[in-house]
Amino acid sequence: MDVNQPKQEHLLALKVMRLTKPTLFTNIPVTCEERDLPGNLFNQLMKDDPSTVNGAETLMLGEMLTLPQNFGNIFLGETFSSYISVHNDSNQIVKDILVKADLQTSSQRLNLSASSAAVAELKPDCCIDDVIHHEVKEIGTHILVCAVSYTTQMGEKMYFRKFFKFQVLKPLDVKTKFYNAESDLSSVTDEVFLEAQIQNITTSPMFMEKVSLEPSIMYNVAELNTVDTAGERASTFGSRTHLQPMDTRQYLYCLKPKQEFAEKAGVIKGVTVIGKLDIVWKTNLGERGRLQTSQLQRMAPGYGDVRLSLETIPDTVNLEEPFDITCKITNCSERTMDLVLEMCNTNSIHWCGVSGRQLGKLHPSSSLHLALTLLSSVQGLQSVSGLRLTDTFLKRTYEYDDIAQVCVISSEVKKES
Repeated sequence: MDVNQPKQEHLLALKVMRLTKPTLFTNIPVTCEERDLPGNLFNQLMKDDPSTVNGAETLMLGEMLTLPQNFGNIFLGETFSSYISVHNDSNQIVKDILVKADLQTSSQRLNLSASSAAVAELKPDCCIDDVIHHEVKEIGTHILVCAVSYTTQMGEKMYFRKFFKFQVLKPLDVKTKFYNAESDLSSVTDEVFLEAQIQNITTSPMFMEKVSLEPSIMYNVAELNTVDTAGERASTFGSRTHLQPMDTRQYLYCLKPKQEFAEKAGVIKGVTVIGKLDIVWKTNLGERGRLQTSQLQRMAPGYGDVRLSLETIPDTVNLEEPFDITCKITNCSERTMDLVLEMCNTNSIHWCGVSGRQLGKLHPSSSLHLALTLLSSVQGLQSVSGLRLTDTFLKRTYEYDDIAQVCVISSEVKKES
């Protein structure tokens, strides 16, 4: 870890040690069958070893703690703690001792010294101790720069530095996906579902203490990571909330725009800030880490000048039997439209009614409801397509295909069921 030793003999000695919790001792078991030459010797030695767990001697599980023998790994979001000691190795009094600790990253230099005041004097065999803490917020190379300045009895000013280099690794891989959902009639806004996939990319298990979404001022959020069990809310992941190495867990949130931020057409347009994820975890012996993602942004779906949404549609229909759907048409533009409805049949879905009928004028931000009838000539999962809306003012046609899907079954199958 130490990459720069002072070349000049100094009266003071600087020692830096990272403060971290101990780990469980593990041993490599050596076993053999009883008919082999050693017989039961190896097994007996493992049972007599005080570091092994009774009944699990061959599983490399230990019950004793060992002090860290190296610097170890530091992960983003954890707290870096270090013990700094300056000892007077000489036989004379040293004056005006100033110890400074800086942390150099790729983007900034941070001062971690607890005190900026100099110590008046330091007697022989005495030391100055300090403990520094820093929550690591950047990935990559970090350099701890410890500088010591002092004055000898002869009045000579001395100065030396030591550099301690370490890497900060990424503990979690976070991926997000957005899903847009159509709201019901009672709602004037559209809901957004956020799926957060969190993967443990370290070599040890994690206890997931908290995963929450802090929404922006534009949204209200509801967590969908609990289920109702015997009248109580329980986690969908069960009672064990630890995440094994390389395991992935999905968290789901529902965001609904606040009414004061929704536009008159009923949707928020363009790029909007959703919020940020706040993740808190603990590792082996309770070391806590925390990560906050940057602000998550979502591109709102574009509906163009005219928005068509389904209000009601059956899930299952009978083959060659008419069924009804209800559509809602909204004018999202800033001008009045004069709309004409055209219905185009497909290979499987056929529209029942008169095509080319006038819907009348539709003012900006206004809506109208249409009750339409269809029938299907093909079984299976069929797509509802073929609606056309033409604005007679601008002679512009809006096409709507794959509006929804229905499951078409034979009427005989339904009777048998």
